[in-house]
Amino acid sequence: MTGNRKLFIGSRVRHLREQAGWTLQQLAQRLDLSLSYLSQIENNQRPVTASVLLKLAATFGTEVTQFSEEQDRRLIAELNCALHDRTLRPQPLPPATLARMVEQAPELVETFLTLYQRHQRLQEAYAEVIDRFYGQQGHFAATAQPPHTLPPWPHEEVRDHFNRRNNHLDTLDRLGEALAKELALEPGSRAAALRRVLLQRCNLHVEPLPEHADGLWLREFDEIRRILRIRMGLSDAQQAFQLATQYALLVHADAIEAEVQAGGFADEATRALARQGFAHYFAGAVVLPYTAFLHAARNMRYDIERLQQRFQVSFETVCHRLSTLQRPGARGVPFYFVRVDQAGNISKRQSATAFHFARHGGACPLWHIYDAFAQPGRILTQVAEMPDGTRFFGIARTTSRGGGGYRSPRKWFAIGLGCELSRAKDLVYADGLDLNHPRSVVPIGPGCRVCPRIDCVQRAFPPAGKRLLVSPHLESLISYRFTPE
Repeated sequence: MTGNRKLFIGSRVRHLREQAGWTLQQLAQRLDLSLSYLSQIENNQRPVTASVLLKLAATFGTEVTQFSEEQDRRLIAELNCALHDRTLRPQPLPPATLARMVEQAPELVETFLTLYQRHQRLQEAYAEVIDRFYGQQGHFAATAQPPHTLPPWPHEEVRDHFNRRNNHLDTLDRLGEALAKELALEPGSRAAALRRVLLQRCNLHVEPLPEHADGLWLREFDEIRRILRIRMGLSDAQQAFQLATQYALLVHADAIEAEVQAGGFADEATRALARQGFAHYFAGAVVLPYTAFLHAARNMRYDIERLQQRFQVSFETVCHRLSTLQRPGARGVPFYFVRVDQAGNISKRQSATAFHFARHGGACPLWHIYDAFAQPGRILTQVAEMPDGTRFFGIARTTSRGGGGYRSPRKWFAIGLGCELSRAKDLVYADGLDLNHPRSVVPIGPGCRVCPRIDCVQRAFPPAGKRLLVSPHLESLISYRFTPE
């Protein structure tokens, strides 16, 4: 709890109680509270005190931070953006109403947001169909019918699962760390140890992919011959990552399947993508074991390049791992992590913060991650403020993958990593910066389609559902003016 603000956590208490299979009476007895008092807490009729909060954490075997407002703030931000779409509602709801909705019915809010996301995808798919036939053929084909339903995109469904877990999968993280400790893995010699353990425990021989093989493949598993082929030219850390991924799929298939079942994914394609993502998570924990990496990150004040040297991994790998350090009892700075290409497409986005990413229409052009392409290899910093007043401190830098030959394909990205401004002091990148000076703060938004800012000169298109204010006799640097709230 911060300041004098009262903490209502009824829905979370009820969810944890039902997950544990306890009745209200049983939980009351465990907490040494009266049944009526616990009932009032669960129904958000009374806030929790600090002592009760500690009891709840001890009883459920979790951290006090599990009852923080981080998830609620993220839900409020997403709900607010959805309800700014005037095709759904003429006027957005006041902040107090949004907060009550999230406090009292978070499951219904999440369901609504899922439906809204599918509505948005359906709208985009319909627009693409119309554009395809009118734009390319000049007429609409009578036999072509717009889709009536559109299932969730597999990569978004898997990404949302990671975000619901604050980008931390504790079981797989601990299994990966245990294997690294058992094998005493050290940077520069990880791959050899993992080859040995794959042979001993899985009867799996590791061979290089033939030189004539398609250079785009990194790993190929021949289940019948029990051969794992790995691309030549990969660094020790990259080889170890691929070897550990295959180890997870073979040895920890049950743990991965349990996570898949918990995700409730829509179809087999999504489940297959999730299995790959969970195996990659395990591999990341093997290459960068949690405890050792967190200790080094804190000691080096999250200096990414020093962490690269210590663990002999890429800039992107360090940033991604930093965004997963949310183990109960041993949490790092909560980061958001994002990867974009030169066209502005977001290929990775994960967050343990309240930072709100746009799901449609691109991210804010004022975000410094796009400036990174103009200054390749240089780390850029930014203090950004979202429309709700929340401020974040972020860094951005370009990185690349692939290559190795004149005609070998290479992928270029910009990597963004950030935290709430209150945690910037933990980062070496904030040293010497006046983080609270108004001139240092850049007002950004979640994306033009949902951003409420009325005076942004970088706005690419008007927000959805807003009434435009247009006059042929007035013109300014602001492309679209619209009715404010």
